[in-house]
Amino acid sequence: MTARRVILVTALATALLGAGVPAGAGGDDARFDRPHDDFMSPRTTLRAADPGDVGLDEDRVDALVEAAASYTQTPPGTAHPLYSGMTVLAAHDGRVVAEDAAGWALRFTDNAGGELPQDEWVAAGTDTIYDLASVSKLFTTIVVLQQVEAGRVDLDAPVARYLPAFAANGKEAITVRQLLTHTSGLVAWLPLWRDWPTPEARIAAVLNTTPANPPGTTYLYSDLNMITAGLIAETVTGEPLDELVAGGVTGPLGMTDTGYNPPASELHRIAATEFQAAPPRGMVRGEVHDENAWSLNGVAGHAGVFGTAQDLARLAQAILNGGAYGGERILRPDTVEAMLTDENAAFPGNAHGLGFELDQRWYMDALASPSSAGHTGFTGTSMVVDPQSRSFVILLTNRVHPSRSWGSINPARRAVAHELAYALAVEPRAGDDAWRAHEGDATTSTLSLPVELSGSSTLLFDLFVDTESTDTLTLERSTDDGATWTPVPFSARAGGETIDATDGVVSGYQGRQWWTVRAGLPGDGDTILRWRYVTDALYQGRGVYVDGVKVRTRGKPVFDGERHPDRFVADGWVRSRR
Repeated sequence: MTARRVILVTALATALLGAGVPAGAGGDDARFDRPHDDFMSPRTTLRAADPGDVGLDEDRVDALVEAAASYTQTPPGTAHPLYSGMTVLAAHDGRVVAEDAAGWALRFTDNAGGELPQDEWVAAGTDTIYDLASVSKLFTTIVVLQQVEAGRVDLDAPVARYLPAFAANGKEAITVRQLLTHTSGLVAWLPLWRDWPTPEARIAAVLNTTPANPPGTTYLYSDLNMITAGLIAETVTGEPLDELVAGGVTGPLGMTDTGYNPPASELHRIAATEFQAAPPRGMVRGEVHDENAWSLNGVAGHAGVFGTAQDLARLAQAILNGGAYGGERILRPDTVEAMLTDENAAFPGNAHGLGFELDQRWYMDALASPSSAGHTGFTGTSMVVDPQSRSFVILLTNRVHPSRSWGSINPARRAVAHELAYALAVEPRAGDDAWRAHEGDATTSTLSLPVELSGSSTLLFDLFVDTESTDTLTLERSTDDGATWTPVPFSARAGGETIDATDGVVSGYQGRQWWTVRAGLPGDGDTILRWRYVTDALYQGRGVYVDGVKVRTRGKPVFDGERHPDRFVADGWVRSRR
């Protein structure tokens, strides 16, 4: 452990320490290839730990922190950094294994990149408060689901039951569930701040809007969905949304630095966002960046929440705990399970639970799975929660400081998720190590094995595959010394599940488990077997491993890869212990 991390985790232990059961001690809990299918104990509280003490690869955790920090630097030949400042926090099995900050919470004076005198720059810290932008939608979702649990709201009831004015212009059939899954058909956005003069007129405009599509026919991410959801919660309780969030989420979880409209006394800790000319707000700091939320007095269902990484860590752990943290329960376990279950199977690529996005490799990278949940925010924020590995990573930045046009931070989001996933172990099935393919984009790697066959033979091996669906592993053979290749069909089994790869190709999410593979090898003579892994230009999974390779002819062993690893020809594959 570096001295820097010792200081950080000691401070974090003081901030997060609370009564509860200790987290796990690593071992199988740090195995990517042994996913969990249940919640953690509701008494689990976050504590600081060295990554190695919970079974993680310390080098990969260090790489996570370094990657997040690197984007605060201006690369040679470019005009500006990807973002001015950042705070990153990662945890596994109830232990915070990384927390750091870099760059500047305040640096610029205008949207052209003019800078303050350097002695007026404000460094980002681990306690910096960020405008969470659309991560706010998670808080609105939780508040709505609390009303569902209380019997005040029915997810499958029409929104107009609670907001009669919403029925206008063909919206009478839209349900609360469709708001939370972005399948309502509402338009993505309206310039409320510009085209309507008062908060009351702006809310009326939301209720009166005409949908772009019939409900349930398409996925369209819409701020209006969550503005409306927040209005439902306010209507059925008689309380404003900010008080509902404080009383139902941030207060019970001890998220002391999280809420709407942060007090002026905390301005020194708040990251600046954008210099806005329209509306003419100048450098925005301490007020919500989103113009529509700002025009609604800073409190809206789609944006407005400010918070710290440490506070969001409590929320993330509460999700892993099935809705409880620090002795307080904010949701029932079955409600949390519903939040993390895909409602949008009819819209491939847009997996969505209730409020939470699911399985989005564009920012979850190698942590993505059908149950991996999270959200991003326009200001440069993101949270990824992976229940299968009991891990999460939070990246908070002020990427719109000083201008939203400076670019996307998705590379940074993917980098931190990637490194946390690779810090978790995939344990070899045979011996001390296994063959692991490269982990780069737009790359081809091959693992070749020359063998001499005599009669009907069988290839046996263990296989781990967790990739993007467009990153493929192909098993193939050549009988002309590599001049041409033909696919080798194979079948794979794990428990009661079967993969029948009749074309020799496998890709995508495969349950984060090892598979036992069998393939027939008809014919005689010299043959080259090859595992060919090809990745496209974007996104990564946890990768591909091959282990325990054996060839049998008429039931007799003719090759054992554990005894003769030197027989393999590896291009882009390495022997790995994890």
